[in-house]
Amino acid sequence: MASVPSSSARPPGFTDALRLLVEAESPSDDPAAVRTAQGVLADLGRAVVGTPPDRTGTPDETVALSWHLGDHDDPARVLLLGHVDTVWPCGTTATRPFEVRDGRAYGPGVFDMKAGLVAGLEVLGRLGPDLPVSLMVTADEEVGSWASRDLILQEAARAQAVLVLEGAGPDGAVKSARKGWSVYELHLHGTAAHAGLEPHKGRNALVRLAGLVRELSALDGAAPGRTVTPTTASAGTTVNTIPDVAELHVDVRTTDPADQERVDRLVGALAGTDGSGVEVRVGGGINRPPMQRAAAVPLLERLHRVRAPGSSPLADAAVGGISDANLTAAAGIPTLDGLGAVGGGAHADHEWVDVAATVERVPLLESLIRELVRHPLEASPTGAPARGEAR
Repeated sequence: MASVPSSSARPPGFTDALRLLVEAESPSDDPAAVRTAQGVLADLGRAVVGTPPDRTGTPDETVALSWHLGDHDDPARVLLLGHVDTVWPCGTTATRPFEVRDGRAYGPGVFDMKAGLVAGLEVLGRLGPDLPVSLMVTADEEVGSWASRDLILQEAARAQAVLVLEGAGPDGAVKSARKGWSVYELHLHGTAAHAGLEPHKGRNALVRLAGLVRELSALDGAAPGRTVTPTTASAGTTVNTIPDVAELHVDVRTTDPADQERVDRLVGALAGTDGSGVEVRVGGGINRPPMQRAAAVPLLERLHRVRAPGSSPLADAAVGGISDANLTAAAGIPTLDGLGAVGGGAHADHEWVDVAATVERVPLLESLIRELVRHPLEASPTGAPARGEAR
């Protein structure tokens, strides 16, 4: 892998920087690989921004890298947010290397979301050292942001607005709303027995699991915007033994916070032992609340204001996936997502980025941030004082 130029050398171009970051594979569950990718990102930041990042975490695990420009206490601060971890295991680049064809960049994590990180660094480099802007890059977004969520909310509380550098929606649309996400693990415990000699002495965890799948599937689509999806399951030990254990994972997405709580109660009520004698234990729960469009409206208005005269309107979209935007929006902080790469195929083998369209996001983000710093938001979507309003 090529090295990053020193701070005294010319910073790498967008595509070269993206190649370095994509080739530094960073699956969430491989701490050593994530540390390597963080090192590449830190070196790119030194070259592009001119300063090294702050590191938050332990000597063995860096939860986040952060660049903080301008006056630390300036209430007009804007937070850019992203993550360096991906869903792709180490070795993916051996079979699917980074490449650029016909203006598109391909490679694992290129859209979700390493091109957005490069764009974020480029924005900081253009803004200079004096504007109150932060860029935070976490390391566990793809697995739920359990280690980083408190840090994200602490940084967001110091900002008037959060701009999330996740990939854009269809045709480059920014993301103004996201479903909430809940994830559950159902553990079933029955009694093993010989399937031929004494099946009547067993308590079949697999049969109970099948019943739970039917019950959960009945919740799917029962409210607008709700999906309840059994995703993985396992049961049993041998083909001639009544299964005494089973496990089921369930993915829930909702558009309404009240409905998310309602489903949480319904899933929790599945715990216990029914007439089959099989015990069900429910783990997991709500991971992120829905991001509702009200949190994005003030920033959409500013985004339209800074668009070049005569340019086509930039659409916004509601999507089913989740990001750390869910956390900051639910905290009442104006939040807009999908401001990173223009492309598609997140979590898929054909993941791609339109290089020219993504590079065009850099001056757009720069203009939006300058506008927000000059004219801070007056109120949050909930009516509370905005982070940029004196108080």
